[in-house]
Formats: sequence, C-alpha cells, structure tokens
Amino acid sequence: MDAIYNRLVRLNDEQTEASLLKQILDPLSKYYGGILDETGIARANHMSTPRMIAGWVSALVNPDSRYYHDRFLLNALDKAAAFMLNRQHPDGTVSLGSTNYNSPPDTAFVVGGVTQMYQLLHKHDWPEAAPVVVKLKLFLERTLPAMLTGGCHTPNHRWVLTAALALLHDIFPRPELMERAEDWLAEGLDITEDGEWTERSNGIYNAVSDIALYHTGRLMNRPELIDCVRRNLRMMMYLIHPSGEVVTDYSGRQDFGQIATMANYFPIYRLMAAYDKDPLFASMADYSASFLTGFHEGVNNHPMLHMLVYPEADITRLERTPLLDRYVKVLNEQHPIKEHLNGIDDVGHHMQIQHSAMHLTFGAPVVRIRDLDQSVTIMSQTPSFFSLRHGKARLLGIKLATSFSPGIVKFSNLTAGEGVYKLESILEKGYNGPIPRQLLPAGVEGSTLSPWYLLPHHHRPMTHLQKLELQAEIRHGDSEWTIHVSSDEREDVFTQLTFIFGSEGTLSGHNLVAGEEGKYFLQSGAVKYEADGDVIEISSGAYEHILPIVREDHHPSGCQYVHVNLVTPYDRTFKIRLR
Repeated sequence: MDAIYNRLVRLNDEQTEASLLKQILDPLSKYYGGILDETGIARANHMSTPRMIAGWVSALVNPDSRYYHDRFLLNALDKAAAFMLNRQHPDGTVSLGSTNYNSPPDTAFVVGGVTQMYQLLHKHDWPEAAPVVVKLKLFLERTLPAMLTGGCHTPNHRWVLTAALALLHDIFPRPELMERAEDWLAEGLDITEDGEWTERSNGIYNAVSDIALYHTGRLMNRPELIDCVRRNLRMMMYLIHPSGEVVTDYSGRQDFGQIATMANYFPIYRLMAAYDKDPLFASMADYSASFLTGFHEGVNNHPMLHMLVYPEADITRLERTPLLDRYVKVLNEQHPIKEHLNGIDDVGHHMQIQHSAMHLTFGAPVVRIRDLDQSVTIMSQTPSFFSLRHGKARLLGIKLATSFSPGIVKFSNLTAGEGVYKLESILEKGYNGPIPRQLLPAGVEGSTLSPWYLLPHHHRPMTHLQKLELQAEIRHGDSEWTIHVSSDEREDVFTQLTFIFGSEGTLSGHNLVAGEEGKYFLQSGAVKYEADGDVIEISSGAYEHILPIVREDHHPSGCQYVHVNLVTPYDRTFKIRLR
C-alpha cells in the first residue's frame, strides 16, 4: 500500500485524537461542539473547526483508521456539525474572525471542504451517520443565497467562489449557480503565460487558486481553466530552494519573506499528475507530501479528505521523473507588464479599490537559478533584488534604499543575458504647483477656510522634476557572485545597501560594527556569514555617511542586517564568495 497514504492515515489519526481533546463540551457555551483553535475560541472558518472535522470524517469512513466507525467520534462530529449551523449567520455566511465578517469568500472556502465531507459521508453505507449528513447538507443549502450574491476582496477569492458554486451545483443542480460562476469567469484569468497568478503568492495563494480552478474546470467542463493550473504547477518546480523552502521573496501577500514549504501543493499535484499522467507532477506530489507533518491547510485543501474523495487520482503506479536541481529559468520575460501598467489611466478607477490591492508587480520578471545546493533569485519590482541560498547559509535578500524618494528602491526593469543580469530604475520626484483657478471648487477662491483634503490635487502641475538613475548588474562566476551598483552623477543622495541574513548563522568581520540589535555596519573589508559549515563572504564595505537607517526603510525583526552606507555618485562592486 502507498507509503504516503499510510503516513497520512497515521497523521490524521494523531490529529483527530488531539483535536477531540479541544472540543468544547459545555452545553451553556455558545461555542458548544466547536473545537478550540489558536485564538482560544472555536470558529467556523476554513482554518478552524471545519478543518478539524474534515479529518474526523476521513477517519470515520476509512477502514484503515483506528477511528473507523467509532461511535464516540461520530457523536463528537454530530456536535461539531451542530456548532457549524449555530455559528452560521442568518445570511448563510460564516466569519473568518481575524477579519472578514459575514464573508462570502471565507464561506466559499468552507463550502469547498464541506461539500467534500458531505459527498464522502453521503456515499458511505453507514446509516448511523445520517444525522450528520443532514446537518452538513443543511449548512451547504443555507450558503446558497450568499454564494449567489456575494462578492470578494482579492483575486483568488473569485476562483474560490466559482469552485464553491460548481461544487454546490453538483449537490443542488440549480442553473443559477452555474450562471453566477460564469459571471466571475467572464472577468478572464489573471495568470501570465509562465504561470504566475496576480498575487505572486508561492507560499499560500497559488495553491488556493490552483485547487479551486481544478474543481471549477472539471465540473464545468472548462479545460482552459485546468491549463492555467498546469502552468502554475510547472512554474512552481522552479521556485523551490534545495531545503524545500518555497521562494517567497517577492510575494504580494502575507507569505512575503516567510518560510513556507510545498505541503499545501500535494492535493493539486496528485490530481494533476493523474489527470495528465505526468511523471514529473507525480514526483512533485511525492515531494510535496514529504513536507506534510500535520494538516495545516484549509478545509478545502485537506490532504486526507482529498485522497478519500478522489480515489481515482491514484498515482502509485505512475512513473516518476527526477526533480529539477540544475537550471537557469527566466519567468515572465515576455510578459507585457509595461503595456498593462500604461493602460491604468484609461480604466477609470484612479488606483482606488476597497479592501484589496492593485498588485502592480504582477508579471514582473524573475530569474531563478539552481545548481544543486545553491539557489538564487533575481527580482524586479520588489524590495529585495537578489537572494541566495548556499547549503544552510541564507542570504535572504539585498536591498537598496535612498533618501531621494525616499525609501526602498524597487528596480523597474530586469534584463537577462548569458550569466549577466541588469536591473535599472529611474526615480522621479518633483513639486506641485498651484491648482489652476478655473479648476478650483466653487467658493474656494479667497475663502478664509479651505481644507487641504477638499482641493483637487490631481490638477496641480508638476514643477522642478528631478531624476535619479540607479543600476545594479549581477554576474555569476565560479563559486562567487558579483554585484555592481551605480548611480548617475547627482550628488549627496544618502544610500544604504543592506544584506539580509538568516538569524540562524553567525556574522564576523574585522570592520563589522554592531548597531541596534541584529543590525551591523560593514565599514570596510569583508563580512563572513556561517551556518552549519556553509559560508557566504561579502566584500567590501563602506561607511560614507553615518545614518543608521535611510528614511522610510524599515527592517522587520527576526533577521540579521549588514548595512553598507554610500553617498551618490557611487560606482561600487561587491563580491559574494561561497565556500
């Protein structure tokens, strides 16, 4: 029997045992039947009680589980299903809790999992489970009005909603569910040719969009949706460090710079490996499963539930292909990002969108380089433009900040050559003239009270526009990297180049001066960073000004920072040696 399956059964049983102890059994509590989560209360969102009971359902129907047809667990599940109904709002929604109250998209996440639980229990020949099946179906039926009318916040929410609508239609075959799904799909797919979704969230939301659009494409017979999933999964094979850590250096969401693994990709890689009979996807499914230490994904992406609901996606006999560990891959090189950004003014939204973000970095070029245990990312349109993993040694990023804008420089252009990568940006800063009199609001001219925020500032003409041109050129050599940074001839712009290291290693250098906790200044010479015998050495430092930080550049805690202080004009080369 499949080793992955056996391990998931064991993990699910362990999590079932642990979560049973967290069920609230006080009949006077409004959370009665729910399962305590990290907030200290029980919630009905996709990361809380529903996620736990997905494991319970999986255990109850699985003959390989020690909880198979366990009546105590079934009784606990019945209480939890009642809790779900009690915490469901009158409009059919649930609340995320940390934010997003009476939330259609967060309800759609839950629907994605509860539909699978319902299908699994409904098909299972076990009359004693009938009361739970009734409760789960009632919960789903109550969500229909919200799914048919509800909106979203983020790009991926649209696809979570379409998946919920398609999955609900499989149970409640009402044509209006498909019509609503078509309304969302009419907006078009937000993915580049190379497979990048709008939010650029390799650690979280790629997998969310992938699993949602797989279900939508399957149930609505839309193969073009599944092709988008396929493209993203192929892209992700280039976005993994040797340790299994996912590249999150340029994410547009909360996984930015956070440690993430491929664990939440296991269900979709398994489904797509079976769908395409793809040996490489099968290897990626195995690899993703190796990072599952518990079921921390949302209920809509529960690994054990997924294996039982979709037994036809059995890939145990599918051939495997070795994973990629040597490559140079340029992503989004041909994506028309400038063309798209130039069209913003014509749309008419004036860069205003409520409760979301514009995600203007969508489709920005990224270079990924792997050479066994060396892993490099070169990025445009992000706070950090270079990151490197050398075995256990982690150079998490290099960023440039100036007093001109002020703040972090996000290089706008990236061009890739043979072993040479060039980044450039032209910063602009001017001054706002008086608003033409004919464009002033009525009654403002000569008024003794004219609030600043009521003036039409978009009509102010620009004066004394100033520019600062910056470049970075990155070259790959034998056991070293060369970073060459330069500016134009403008004088006296305070600049700080910062090397960001993981907290697990040690820093040393003859002219490395400690500042505030975790921050150092490399005034000259070299700095050495060592982690478990792997060494990254960077030279050489500079201390042309004494500012501890350039305005509006902030450094999150949990890392070590080495600053090199420069003043324009500068033309400097840094060597990164690996040993």
